[in-house]
Amino acid sequence: MFTPEDRERIRSELLEAAAADARLTGGAVTGSAAAGREDHWSDIDLGFGLEDTARLAEVLSDWTERMYGRYEALHHVDVTSGAWVYRVFLLASTLQVDLAFAPAAEFAARAPTFRLVFGRAAERPHVLAPSAEGLIGLGWLYALHTRSSLARGRMWQAEYMVSAMRDQVLALACLRHGLPAREARGVDLLPRDVTRPLEQALVSNMEAGPIARALRVATTGLLAETRAVDERLAGRLEAALLELSAGSPSGSN
Repeated sequence: MFTPEDRERIRSELLEAAAADARLTGGAVTGSAAAGREDHWSDIDLGFGLEDTARLAEVLSDWTERMYGRYEALHHVDVTSGAWVYRVFLLASTLQVDLAFAPAAEFAARAPTFRLVFGRAAERPHVLAPSAEGLIGLGWLYALHTRSSLARGRMWQAEYMVSAMRDQVLALACLRHGLPAREARGVDLLPRDVTRPLEQALVSNMEAGPIARALRVATTGLLAETRAVDERLAGRLEAALLELSAGSPSGSN
């Protein structure tokens, strides 16, 4: 298990190496460390601007070699978001290290969790929170797929769908309360009177009855959050959502 001291040492070494890399135009600490919210379990999040995007593969290769050769990386995975490439490493100590690279013109603070350490950063608008309308749409879409999965006897797929539906409801609640709505970052800050009813949308076992119950609870939550956003839209959706949740297999159990 890594220690906070290990994490700080590795982060400092990586930033020092990045500042000496002429291919990089700037470097920033991102994530919880940039916001002053780092705790014992936080990972390392760093972002870098790239002078010449044609050299991205070369830069990724060199930095990957550094992570495996010096810091005992066990594996890595790439995640992309727009022009950004996030190479995420798992170290033998279980420390996660995210190294993000973007063209110099895109290297900018896209959220408050960005602290420039060296070089320059562009001026870009922050990434917008998900839209309430989009979350509502995903909510009813997952409800439909929960019902059809139950009808087909696909319990694992049904559990997946109803859990995803619940996540949209929680994201809507986060938006309503001014909390981060992506990746459940704000869920634990929601009032208990919001989260407590949705505990019943957690599936207790892989039988049709508990999954159908979770669907009914998630449907109630979705309608409540939709009313808070758009009363007329909630009115249009209510009959259909209640019908599909009540009519799902074991929906009357």
